[in-house]
Amino acid sequence: MLRRLYDWTLHLAETPHAMWALAIVSFVESSVFPIPPDILMIPMIIARPDRAFRIAAVCTAASVLGGMAGYAIGALLLEQVGRPVLEFYDKWDKFAEMSARFNEYGAWAVLFAGVTPFPYKVITIFSGATGLDLVVFTLSSIVARGLRFFLIAALLWKWGAPMKKFIEDRLGLMATIFFLLLFGGFLVARYLA
Repeated sequence: MLRRLYDWTLHLAETPHAMWALAIVSFVESSVFPIPPDILMIPMIIARPDRAFRIAAVCTAASVLGGMAGYAIGALLLEQVGRPVLEFYDKWDKFAEMSARFNEYGAWAVLFAGVTPFPYKVITIFSGATGLDLVVFTLSSIVARGLRFFLIAALLWKWGAPMKKFIEDRLGLMATIFFLLLFGGFLVARYLA
């Protein structure tokens, strides 16, 4: 099954729908969805390293737009949509204490969450709920998400072919490591932040 999913993702990278799928995943991940776009972006770049920076640009743009949707959720729909998302990440109880001082360090929080495994959507919702300046939020998001996705793209563009062979030869091990890191990142973000 894992091999079929991997092959399907690589095949998707060759289709005209790949960029749209990546854009949708990147957009939704920035406001509510728990799975990062890297899961789709990495195989797409491995399959088509000649498109690495275009893929990173689409991922960045969609992610920033999704972050603005998260900002709007925090500003306009905190109780209806934002609260369930924050409760999912165990951040609702910390919201009251953090909101009082969030805007002092809001730009840094956006930069941190945009680059690390910390759930970016939590910070997008916090930013809207606390009224962080929208320009500061947007610029910080562009820098953070761009840094993250373009760094991944550059590394895969440079070393993608050997990595593809390495991954394909050890697909089960690579998937296990990836998911352990993904869920480990969620656990660290949940209990340390």
